[in-house]
This record gives sequence, structure tokens and C-alpha cells, in this order.
Amino acid sequence: MPDSQQELTLRLHPAIAEIPAAEWDACAGPDNPFTSHAFLSALEDSGSASPRTGWLPQHAALRDAAGRLMAVAPTYAKSHSYGEYVFDHAWANALERAGGRYYPKLQVAVPFSPVPGGRLLVRPGSGIALAGLGEALAQAAEQLELSSAHVTFCTEAEWRALGEVGWLQRIGTQFHWQNEGYGSFEDFLGALSSRKRKQLRRERRDAQAAGLTFRTLQGAAITPLHWDAFHRFYMDTVDRKWGSAYLTERFWPLLSERLGDRVVLMAAERDGEPVAGALNLMGRDALYGRNWGAVVEAPFLHFELCYYQAIDFAIAQGLKRVEAGAQGQHKIQRGYLPVPTYSAHWIRHRGLRRAVAEFLDAERPAMIEEMGQLADASPFREVG
Repeated sequence: MPDSQQELTLRLHPAIAEIPAAEWDACAGPDNPFTSHAFLSALEDSGSASPRTGWLPQHAALRDAAGRLMAVAPTYAKSHSYGEYVFDHAWANALERAGGRYYPKLQVAVPFSPVPGGRLLVRPGSGIALAGLGEALAQAAEQLELSSAHVTFCTEAEWRALGEVGWLQRIGTQFHWQNEGYGSFEDFLGALSSRKRKQLRRERRDAQAAGLTFRTLQGAAITPLHWDAFHRFYMDTVDRKWGSAYLTERFWPLLSERLGDRVVLMAAERDGEPVAGALNLMGRDALYGRNWGAVVEAPFLHFELCYYQAIDFAIAQGLKRVEAGAQGQHKIQRGYLPVPTYSAHWIRHRGLRRAVAEFLDAERPAMIEEMGQLADASPFREVG
């Protein structure tokens, strides 16, 4: 990929192990654990992100003429649209009905993780423009005769830069809790309306009265016993809700080994045995909720482990927010308010591109209006 100031070359790597961890992380930065070499390599080395699951690594690496790594992007060739949380199944069906082939496609994403953050990871001081990396990815998809390229859960800056070079722009919604300088959970409750404050206190009281012991475990405190139990919880949730397990049993201990204290497990035990758990990763400013599961029924157990324990931890650690994952309007009543998420899409087929552009032009204002309506259901009391 030529540049006005320097000659750059984009290469797709079939394994993240081909890119030295220090070089990758110099581009990714320390803020978000999901784009770290440690997390992405744990997915691959455990067999979770693999051809078996339809996630074939094709990590993009942009180098200058001297071979120095200037930018990277976590990239995969996808044979389906599962595990992405930005849904394009209708686009695929439309192209295939017209006689085209939608898969494989190029996906710039963190597998199985609807976690917003940087996707076009540029080394600071390199002078590489986000739009230039986006153009290089589109060129790669075209040269490989792939139907499309997608950058999902990217930053707003990336979304805008890609839009400027012709990528189609999409908006979604998640629900995040913001730490307004609270000193305790009670401080947070004090910001809620009286009715909601009573509701949350009742939910926490009922969960705590269920005969379970709640523990927050971090790093080395999470033992193989906990991971064995957590995989059972994960498989139980998959069997009931999704039907297909991507994450292997090996993934959890690898994750713990490679990310250390950035791994935070909210565990519920009965008579010393783990019976439920919620997995989180900690970034510089945020706690990211990911997987959860349980083999017991208890009142408000999900809310306690996934939302309230996360808030407790974030306050204690001085984190700015908790991101509780995809979907779930019920989170609003627990203090998690709607925020936009961003994705950008390059489509090679002109007819499909035109149809998707028209759809997204209508969808974006509808999503913005919906977020406004959801925000009106905020549990926080009005001030002033």
C-alpha cells in the first residue's frame, strides 16, 4: 500500500504467534485487554478461534520499507456470521439469493466478544492514518475476492475515518454503568430515585439471603477448580441459550495465565463449592463483563454477580465504567444506561452495497431515537 511519505506493505498472518507480542502490544496499547496479544493468542492456542469454529485468523500487519510494524488489526476470514453480535445474516441471504457468495468474508473483530474499543491499532507516532489502514483492508478483501470486510465494535474515531473513505456506517446500542466518583455502592444508590433504590436494595438482600457465599477472585486466586466449574457453567448456558460452544475448556486457564490480575471472577459458592460465576476482564479505565453461568437457582443471582458485584469492584478500584456486554434493556433499571456502539462495512457487490447503504441510512436515526427513549427510563433521580 503506497503512502505519500513512506512505502507500506500490508500482510495477513494466519496466526497471531507470527507477530511478536511486544510489537503487537506497542500498536494495541494497554487500555483494552481484548485487543492484547495475550487475549487473542489465548483464543487461538486454546482452539477457540480456529477453522473449527469458523474463525480463521488473518491478522493484518502494516509494515514500512524497513519491516517495522506500524499498525495491526485483529482480522479473521469468516465462514459464517456467528459470534459477532453485529448481525448481517440478512445481507448474506440477499446476496446468495441473487446468485452471489457472501462467505468467506473478512472480519476485523475480537471473536465472541462484543466489547467496544480500537480495531485499527496504529503504533503511536507512526503517522499512519486510520483511513489508510481501512483502505488497505478493503484492497486486501478485493484482491482475495471476498464479498466484504467488516470492522465491528470499533471506536467512533475509526467509524468516522472509515466512513470518509466509503465504508458503510452502522450504529448499535449497549448499556454501560458510569462511575460518577462514588465512594461506595450506597453512594451509587443515593443517586437513584427512591423507588429504584429500594428495588436494588431488595434484590441484593434477597440474593445475599440465598445461602450462598460471594467472592471476588482475581489473577492467581482463581484456581483450576474454579475454571473447571466455570466451564461447566459456560456449557450449561450455551446448551440452554445458544446451542454451540466456541470457547474450549483450555481457554479459561490460558486466559488466567496470560492476563493475570486483569482476570476478575465473581464467584458464588455453596458449602465451599462454586455454583455460579461471572467472568470479567479489567482494563485501565473499565471492567468488562463477559461470560456468566450457574448450576443453581437463586433470586436475582444473575443481577448480583454480573451487575452489582461488578459495580462494587469498579468503585473499589476507581474504574470509570462497567461495560456489561450486549443487549439487555433490563440493565437500565440497574444503572446501566444506553450508549452507542459503532461498526463499519465494506461490500464489494455494488447492488448489495447500495441496498445495505439504504438500509443503514434508515437504521441509524432510528437507533439514535431508540437510545433517547431508553435513556428516558433512567433510574437516576433528577437533579436541580
